[in-house]
Amino acid sequence: MPRRPLFEQLDEVVRAMLVSLEPRPEKAPHRDLRRLTAIARELRLLPRQKFRAALKSSLQRRASMSMREGSESSVAAVPARAVHYMRPGFTSITPYIIVNGASEFIEFLKKAFSAAERLRVPMPDGKLMHAEVAIGNGVIETADANQQVSPAPTDIHLYVNDADATFDRALEAGATAIYRPTDDHPSGDRWGALRDAFGNRWYIATPKGWTPGPEGLRSVQPYLHVREAHKMIPFMEAAFGAQAVGVHKSPEGIVMHATMRIGNATLEIDEAHGEYQPKPCLLHVYVPDADAMYAQALRAGAISVEPPTDKPYGDRSAGVRDPFGNSWYLNTFLRR
Repeated sequence: MPRRPLFEQLDEVVRAMLVSLEPRPEKAPHRDLRRLTAIARELRLLPRQKFRAALKSSLQRRASMSMREGSESSVAAVPARAVHYMRPGFTSITPYIIVNGASEFIEFLKKAFSAAERLRVPMPDGKLMHAEVAIGNGVIETADANQQVSPAPTDIHLYVNDADATFDRALEAGATAIYRPTDDHPSGDRWGALRDAFGNRWYIATPKGWTPGPEGLRSVQPYLHVREAHKMIPFMEAAFGAQAVGVHKSPEGIVMHATMRIGNATLEIDEAHGEYQPKPCLLHVYVPDADAMYAQALRAGAISVEPPTDKPYGDRSAGVRDPFGNSWYLNTFLRR
């Protein structure tokens, strides 16, 4: 009788453990499945059915990866299925900007940056509970501040095709110049800075001297000025599995600039200085498993804002606050 694929063996083990809460005397699993089945055995008592289904799917994918790496050369590899954990049109990181006058803010984004309105959820008094606008290939979410939620302005690095034209258009829309675009920015990009009427700063840039990767430029990148930025980097790595793709420090070890990747998007940080002081902001982050990332962030030193819950808009969401004052809403898209 031919040896059964690891995929089928693992399916049988996981199904047996999930059928009953009582331990079962299964046969010793294949050597490449032992660690996976041990993890499943520890987690089988978790109550949420969706989590159990996700666990099973994840273990199946890992078994396929193990097979592709040659652990069972006599068995054909089973391709892993793609996981769609983000709502359509979103990237992994989206700034959520709370302002006084969200409708006016949206109009500014349209005039200044050719933003396209995607969604608007008004309240009976006309204020906005939630709204989404697209700029380039990124999204900005916004809402009106209220007695429970204070304004949370944010600094945004906005990549555009023509920094000068965008800068002038933003001025016409009501922004105030901090400095016009020049080619002598330390990044090497043509770079200028603006301040809008809602307390946000916009770093308008066009790349010079380098070519974006296959994904192209990420139009919208939150820019965080934080105190002790050198501690922010290891926190993000531990809490969210972030990857530092570029860190530039002074001879004294001060972080002059760092780009941090989470999933398919990036944000930027540097050490707060001069007028560029911390602005505790809100970030909407899509992750494969909101429950797991929430627990990981707490272990890394974050504080709970909201435990994981299923939201009516189709996401499973959890909230944490980092040691630097920023709030991170960790979401997994559940509705297919």
